[in-house]
Amino acid sequence: MRIPAVTIIALGTLLAMAPASAQTYGNTDYPVCLQVFGRFSRYDCNYTSIEQCRPSAAGLSAQCITNPYYAGARVAPRSRHHRRRQRHAY
Repeated sequence: MRIPAVTIIALGTLLAMAPASAQTYGNTDYPVCLQVFGRFSRYDCNYTSIEQCRPSAAGLSAQCITNPYYAGARVAPRSRHHRRRQRHAY
């Protein structure tokens, strides 16, 4: 009886020392995530609006939330052309 108890304690200690895996939001290209609750909770960030996400959450233990890690719209860099100065004739 003592051997299984020692094994369980040792295994519990090893599991407590293992690094925990953090839940990530995954895709930062979309502003809305579906947060699904349960034994294995998850985030699905593949929605462009709350209205698009709502049908996926219907009937589940889930909610639509804004993605806190949304990268935002990609903005094209400004062109580097220079304006010519106009010379005024006085």
